Amino acid sequence: MDPKNGSSFTGFILLGFSDRPQLERVLFVVLLIFYLLTLLGNTTIIALSLLDPHLQTPMYFFLSNLSFLDLCYTTSTVPQLLVHLRGADKSISFSGCVAQLFIALGLGGTECILLGVMAFDRYAAVCRPLHYTVIMHPRLCALMASASWFIGFANSSLQTVLIFLVPLCGRNKIHHFFCEVTPLLKLACVDTTGNENEIFFASVIILLIPVALITFSYGQIVRAVLRIKSATGQRKAFGTCGSHLTVVSLFYGSAIYAYVQPSNNYSQDQGKFISLFYTIVTPMANPFIYTLRNKDVMGAMRKVLCRGYDSR
Repeated sequence: MDPKNGSSFTGFILLGFSDRPQLERVLFVVLLIFYLLTLLGNTTIIALSLLDPHLQTPMYFFLSNLSFLDLCYTTSTVPQLLVHLRGADKSISFSGCVAQLFIALGLGGTECILLGVMAFDRYAAVCRPLHYTVIMHPRLCALMASASWFIGFANSSLQTVLIFLVPLCGRNKIHHFFCEVTPLLKLACVDTTGNENEIFFASVIILLIPVALITFSYGQIVRAVLRIKSATGQRKAFGTCGSHLTVVSLFYGSAIYAYVQPSNNYSQDQGKFISLFYTIVTPMANPFIYTLRNKDVMGAMRKVLCRGYDSR
């Protein structure tokens, strides 16, 4: 998108929920609470993984990456949204919009790959327990995590360039609360079918390849668990995977709806609320999903709290 189609172009206007002033007041309070919970929950996961030796395992290494990613993802959009919900100025500079789109797409793509990697970790833990420490070597874990971040931001670089090469002809009002793919393409004054097809193809790859890995991993896990004769053993094995499956369902359900659908089916209002779900609700829920029934995390939390209390 050429920002100089008009000499007075200074940036974009994020219309967000400005057509619903009553909703803006409610959203401000709800999103502020959700954002604070997101910061608290994900920071706690990262801190516990660093402080407790029992949590320094591949599973919690990847979970810490996910928590850090969720912190960054939410912070890239929500603070600005909170400011816009309470003020009249809803503008964002051209460079700010480019940066926001690049970061959001990069972090979203990274999460797609990372969730696939975490499914492979659960497959190794359940189906290859005797070889787990050999398979999930720290060096391999670091490599897979690094590859997730690299692929996510490489895909983001491609998509961001494709989007901002489209001419705007002076249009600058985005019907969304942050710089998102489809609303930006709606501003174009030329046919964007080619751009949309290229972005759709890239989205399918970044979404469906991890889904295939997750499906394979959990197919093998189910087969392995069904061979366990003990009901207690089956529950324990499924318990280690249930949290991850819940997170996968929440994230991929909203992401596929948002990105893998024809643009002519896109609804502005639905798009905003779906985006709210995967930018704030899912990152806020992830730490609680992983910790509420996790004895290791709850035990580590009690130890850290007791240690802090005893040191007074």
